Formats: sequence, structure tokens, C-alpha cells
Amino acid sequence: MWDIIKSSTPEILWAGIKYTIPIAVISFIIGLVIAIITALIKTSQPRGNAVTKSLWRIVKAFFAFYVWLFRSTPLIVQLFIVFYGLPSIGLQLNAWTAGIWTFSLNTGAYASETIRASISSIPTSQWEAAYSIGMTYRQVLFKIILPQAFRVAIPPLSNSFISLVKDTSLASTITIADMFLVSQQIASHNYQPMLMYSIVAVVYAIFCSILTILQYFMEKRLSRYIQAEGE
Repeated sequence: MWDIIKSSTPEILWAGIKYTIPIAVISFIIGLVIAIITALIKTSQPRGNAVTKSLWRIVKAFFAFYVWLFRSTPLIVQLFIVFYGLPSIGLQLNAWTAGIWTFSLNTGAYASETIRASISSIPTSQWEAAYSIGMTYRQVLFKIILPQAFRVAIPPLSNSFISLVKDTSLASTITIADMFLVSQQIASHNYQPMLMYSIVAVVYAIFCSILTILQYFMEKRLSRYIQAEGE
């Protein structure tokens, strides 16, 4: 048993370094950009003439539909639609691209609600005070509102990233050789599925535990600034 553990663990770890972590990081960064854009559009108010307001409502409705769609369907179904379904309509994506975009869009849908709620938690009096000294909407948003909103959003966003690391195990269903698929391949040769799946579970637990510790120190550091502002 120990020989199997010693020979298999490096392969699983290498798959995690080569595929699992990069997929999670890249998908989270892209998803965060999508989430910020979505949250800003959903929290903004239409301005201008009637035509502009109507077009803006259509844009908001589109993003609201996007959030609803990805939050209402299973991630594995989304992966299958993008990787196996889109080729039937002429859109062929390789496994890596399909995985990255599916994870990104899924993360963006969930994270957008976190950011939207964080923006909404900032008192409207801060908007009014900033406008009263002549600041523009963009200045208020990027210099006052978003920095505070991100401090509020850090804990739930960190949880989303940890969940994403675990969700990347589904990438194995679209032929990406992540940790889970590698453990399956090894198990098919040594006929030790219980042992192999236990090893990959431990590796996932180690990765997520490290991220949880980093989250703790990040929250602790940010809480210093929040306490300083409250004094």
C-alpha cells in the first residue's frame, strides 16, 4: 500500500499543479471581472433620454438572465453543453478553453450577487456626501464605494474560490487530466479505487486548507482597516 501511495501521490500533485490550480486561478480572475461588470450594471440606474433608458433596461435584463441561468443549472450540465453540445451547432472548443469559460461564467454569476450585495450595503449617504463636494459618479464608485464593497465581499469571494478549486474536479468529465482524472486512471491500473480516491481527497483537503488559512490572514488584515475607519 505504501508503495502505491509513494508512487501515485507525486502524479496526483503534479496534475494539481499543472491543471487544477491554474484552471481555478484563471477561471476565478475572469469570473471576477465578469462579476464586477454584471454587478455594476445591475446596480446602476439608467440615465439619458427614453431610448437610452430602454436600451439600458435590455442590457440589465440580459445580465439578470445570465445570472439566473448559471445559478439555476448544475455546473456539470453547463460543462457538457459547452464541450459536447456546442460542436453540434458548429462551435468547437478544446477541453481547456471549454473548462475555463464554463467555470468563469459560473463563478461570475455567483460572485456578481456577492459584489452586488456588497455595493448595496454601503450607505447611500456616502454617495450623497460625495456628490455634494462635486465628485462624479465614476469617482464616487471607484474611489469610495468599490474599495469598501470589496472589503465586505472578501470573505464570501474567498469561499467561492475555495469551492471553485473543488469544483474543478468536474473538469475530468470533459477529458482534462486534473487530479481526479489522474487518480481514476491510476486506479484503473492498480485496482485500488478506495486508496486512490482517498489520496486525491487528502490532496484537495490540503489545497483547500492552505487557502482557508490565507483567507483567515487576509480577513484579519482587512479587519484592521475596518476597525480603524470605525474609530
